[in-house]
Amino acid sequence: MSSRLIVALDFPDTEQALSFVQLLSPADCKLKVGFELFVAGGPGFVRSLVDLGFDVFLDLKFHDIPNTVAGACRAAAKLGVWMINVHAAGGDKMMRFAREALSDLENPPHLIAVTVLTSMDAEQLDKIGVRAGSPDDQVKHLARLTHESGLDGVVCSAQEAQMLRETLGADFLLVTPGIRPEGSQQGDQSRVMTPEAAKAVGVDYVVVGRPITQSDDPLAVIAQINRAL
Repeated sequence: MSSRLIVALDFPDTEQALSFVQLLSPADCKLKVGFELFVAGGPGFVRSLVDLGFDVFLDLKFHDIPNTVAGACRAAAKLGVWMINVHAAGGDKMMRFAREALSDLENPPHLIAVTVLTSMDAEQLDKIGVRAGSPDDQVKHLARLTHESGLDGVVCSAQEAQMLRETLGADFLLVTPGIRPEGSQQGDQSRVMTPEAAKAVGVDYVVVGRPITQSDDPLAVIAQINRAL
């Protein structure tokens, strides 16, 4: 089985990112490229990671009118990436258009959705007019909408994983950031979980950034996480 670890390349430029990637093996991890690095390096940088043999999660969280998101997803898929995501708050029509845009591709990427950003608490949701209960209620609602729209899974916090696994079944992908190996710094993540605990609650893939990228021995941390998973 391939690694369930996704290393977040949270670097400000492609030079630093590529220097780090040279240390890694596609057999040991997948890679995540987010907004900052994509803007810095563009599609060419993403293709370079794919050409090195890595499964790439392009984490751009598309959220726009259905036709625009569908076109963006198809363009991303043509880069050869392994996974892409959209915002579930864009609605079921937007998500269905995104799914359909990938349906005729020979090897389409996984398509998942973001429900509620981890920076959003009940107060923040209330300020944007979401008043239907707690953040967990909104997460569950949007995850169900994602499932009904035919997407492959969601990004979720580890604390939400067990609830979503019980609600949406074994085949729905759960991709979880905020994972910290035992003894590592928590950083600015307020809700964290160890890889062992994440596996126990049904997480499929874990996303880990600074505990690996800022480690003195990133390969040892990667090996530790892979053993835990």
